[in-house]
Amino acid sequence: MPASNRCSVQRHNSDIRYENPLYLAEELAALDLLADQRLAIGVSRGSPEPSLRSYETFGYIPQPGDEQGASMAREKFLQLISAIRGEGLGTAAPLEEQYPQIYQPGSTLPIMPHSPGLDRRIWWGAASEKSAIQAAYDGVNLMSSTLVFGSGKPLNVLQAEHIHAYRDAWKEAGHKWNPRVSVSRSIFPVTNERERELFSGGQTHDEVGIIDNNEATFGRVYVDTPDKLVEQLLADEAVQAADTLLLTIPNQVGVKINVDILRNFAEHVAPALGWEPAQNGLASGYPIG
Repeated sequence: MPASNRCSVQRHNSDIRYENPLYLAEELAALDLLADQRLAIGVSRGSPEPSLRSYETFGYIPQPGDEQGASMAREKFLQLISAIRGEGLGTAAPLEEQYPQIYQPGSTLPIMPHSPGLDRRIWWGAASEKSAIQAAYDGVNLMSSTLVFGSGKPLNVLQAEHIHAYRDAWKEAGHKWNPRVSVSRSIFPVTNERERELFSGGQTHDEVGIIDNNEATFGRVYVDTPDKLVEQLLADEAVQAADTLLLTIPNQVGVKINVDILRNFAEHVAPALGWEPAQNGLASGYPIG
């Protein structure tokens, strides 16, 4: 099978609390170079999970008062960005202690290898407007979570507000490139009765719950005929505001069913939303005026 020169290699969404940020930067840079600089990496503070503070089992223990690891995650993320951007994080030893002797003693040393431009393909998974704004100031792309903090409004409205706040902050920060913004949706086009039987019964409306003692809104599942899905997605404020729509698929049901889901979406839904095949390489974000 011929190799693709358009597909990106994506890793979404890594819980940074479980990671060694410097080792992660090293591995990501190596993979990005092997993939002809088409890697996209998504990270976040982490999502709800069935285990209790398992990042501590990995040896990463937050400071007292940071039981959920939010401050630890922030520190690790800043280290990751610095390392990926090639900033000096170590110091060269005295010349007589170096082997081989290749660095000016006392000079700062970056993590190697370094892949220029990889920092523009980092995505931060944000579940709040505050987190989205911080991502803008950090100069990374935005993934708007399918679980967002806040209630009283539909998920798509909350996400759209986060996206607009992110872009305003990006403009204020003065970055010189256009970031990408994604939202995720569980979408199942129904083209026959078998698909209706397979995909019906899902959560067809937003739900509100409590996460970390805060109200959170969870996204719905879209199951309908292609024409109805087009209507619903065109009315989705967040889908319309974002430049990238990620599909969440049920990988536990096997390859064939997931291929059918993606094919049906690409053929019967996506074109009506303005999607075009990536014939000219990797996609770029909408211009920010």
